Amino acid sequence: MSAEATNPATPGPVAPTAAAATTPAVPRADRRKSRPRIDLRRLGRAALLGPAVRGKLPDAISHVVEAHRAHHPDADLDPLRRAYVLAESSHRGQMRKSGEPYITHPLAVTLILAELGAETTTLTASLLHDTVEDTDVTLDQVREQFGEEVRYLVDGVTKLEKVDYGAAAEPETFRKMLVATGSDVRVMSIKLADRLHNMRTLGVMRPEKQARIAKVTRDVLIPLAERLGVQALKTELEDLVFAILHPDEYEHTRELIAGNAARRGDPLAEVADEVRGVLREADIQAEVLIRPRHFVSVHRVARKRGRLRGADFGRLLVLVHEDADCYGVLGELHTCMTPVVSEFKDFIAVPKFNLYQSLHTAVARPDGQVVEVLIRTHQMHKVAEAGVVALGNPYAPASDAPVSDSPLSGSPASDAPADGERADPTRPGWLSRLLDWQRAAPDPDTFWSTLREDLAQDREITVFRPDGGALGLPEGASCVDAAYAQYGEDAHACIGARVNGRLATLSTVLKDGDTVQLLMGQDPASEPSREWLEHAHTPAARIAIQRWLAAHPDGGTGSGTDEATAPRPDPADGTATAESTAPESTARESAARSRSADVLSDRPGATVRLAGCCTPVPPDEITGFAVRGGVVTVHRLECATVAQMKSRGRAEIGVRWGDTTEIRVTLVAESFGRPHLLADLTEAISSTGADIVSATVEPPTQQRVRHTYTLQLPDAARLPALMRAMRDVPGVYDVARAQHPSPAS
Repeated sequence: MSAEATNPATPGPVAPTAAAATTPAVPRADRRKSRPRIDLRRLGRAALLGPAVRGKLPDAISHVVEAHRAHHPDADLDPLRRAYVLAESSHRGQMRKSGEPYITHPLAVTLILAELGAETTTLTASLLHDTVEDTDVTLDQVREQFGEEVRYLVDGVTKLEKVDYGAAAEPETFRKMLVATGSDVRVMSIKLADRLHNMRTLGVMRPEKQARIAKVTRDVLIPLAERLGVQALKTELEDLVFAILHPDEYEHTRELIAGNAARRGDPLAEVADEVRGVLREADIQAEVLIRPRHFVSVHRVARKRGRLRGADFGRLLVLVHEDADCYGVLGELHTCMTPVVSEFKDFIAVPKFNLYQSLHTAVARPDGQVVEVLIRTHQMHKVAEAGVVALGNPYAPASDAPVSDSPLSGSPASDAPADGERADPTRPGWLSRLLDWQRAAPDPDTFWSTLREDLAQDREITVFRPDGGALGLPEGASCVDAAYAQYGEDAHACIGARVNGRLATLSTVLKDGDTVQLLMGQDPASEPSREWLEHAHTPAARIAIQRWLAAHPDGGTGSGTDEATAPRPDPADGTATAESTAPESTARESAARSRSADVLSDRPGATVRLAGCCTPVPPDEITGFAVRGGVVTVHRLECATVAQMKSRGRAEIGVRWGDTTEIRVTLVAESFGRPHLLADLTEAISSTGADIVSATVEPPTQQRVRHTYTLQLPDAARLPALMRAMRDVPGVYDVARAQHPSPAS
């Protein structure tokens, strides 16, 4: 059986009930009205008396019905009645270790989900979630009486119950959970509620078994609850795990909370009254509540701040009706109170991965205490507490609408967005991709470590493709992540990127709103580099790279050849000889030694030279300056050296182009390494009639190679065609005129 429990052994006076979805010792300030806790003894008596009269709702599910009606007033309750009757009759005679009838467990699990706002189908499956595993009821019977959708959910939960939660099996555990879940998040929702009730009533088990279950809950289910946005379950699970694994720290935190409750005067209440007054004067309708922190949150704040004051034990929650009102409240608070600007975060404009939306701010009291304030709409609050559970059937076109596709297929309804995790990570989005990742991972440990990194991410950025499409990536993602998000395993051939129009390496970290153009190589021999793993943050990227490396143990050295030993063009005829490894200054010196250009100067008889820092050519706008030996150097007007010369008081000398059209120019080509790149560039240059005076290739870094050529052209008009020919060479993505810093004159 999935639930072996009796009276709670942990967090304080926790009654063995299922009515609350937060830690019992910390009351929920946002509950609209208190609902009496479910009495398991009364449920036990109701269960022993047998099912109710046909067609009448059994008393035992009255709490479930009440909670369900609060969220879905028009819901059809007949499936719940029939599911309870089947579950009660099937489990009759089975007892929990506490001595209570077993039916109390599925009732408690169903009540948890009902209070979170789960739709009727999920509640029906929840009542039946242990019947197939623990009784003679079959999946065919469930399908016959309740339909394919309920059968699918019950089957998924049943498979999850068979997963081994041994510590040594953790990586494989999650893989099995994903396969069992398919792409229907409701299976995982039932599992989370099931685990919560079992954690609440864990005291009957041996301490070592409690610790084992608590560790798996901490490492697997709590991150999953966070990723799915079910904060109400996540916070209580955190506290229950905290009490089992860290009893001394838990007891100390409990004493801190009790001590604060016994103090006179509550700074949170005082600030709440002040906020209500500010919003009343601004004519903004809002509900201002005090939300006490749960145990783990208080413990974290204590470790961060040391000595705690009254305002550290909770936060203010302001609920409004419209999104615009959230910003109106923020403006009033920042105008009428003292804001702590560093604490402001806008999760409405930029939601978290788990659907969470709120404005976070903080205001300072005269005594120096800082009060944190959360501002959100009622709908945002519902999603913040219940996450995907509050969204109903993720595969229906509308709330509780009929399902057009069988969940067995693992496919969402046709109206689901292709990249849907930003709007809803379950349509099918994140869970479906997890299934792809676990199939692609070379081994369970790789998948497990990668997944845990993904679960730790709670901020998302959006980057845009040149075609107008968008990619949702975790904060801190690089161009490597963008490549695999867009192209999958085809990203092995990626050789670089342009970020906001500028050439960038694949290790470049992206920011929200960046435009990313991924540059794909044409060579079939392209392969990912082992270094990419250092810059990959998403499971899609890490697993794809690790899978390739596992299949090619001798590969992963990076694409392209070592340009330091590649062939170079001969200055005379462009044929390949041994490549020079001379420093970049070689090209500048060669340009400086170039013959006098056909430039007319206002200083008769003076020797005129084209500057090596900007290598001007007709029809560039130019100016001149006198240097040592009476030489006049000619610069392009936009050259940085011109501003330096002027700042030193150097007088400009008028210069202009003569009639000769032959020019010498220095070009810099940015490219990504690949075989035969240098030979292809040389051929492209020669095809335009240019002579190569000198060439330098810098050692490649992160597959990026920089080529510097000084070229002689018979006609300045050929320069644009030359630069186009060089850009057309595969692997070359930037060709520009050299802009070297000028040596001191």
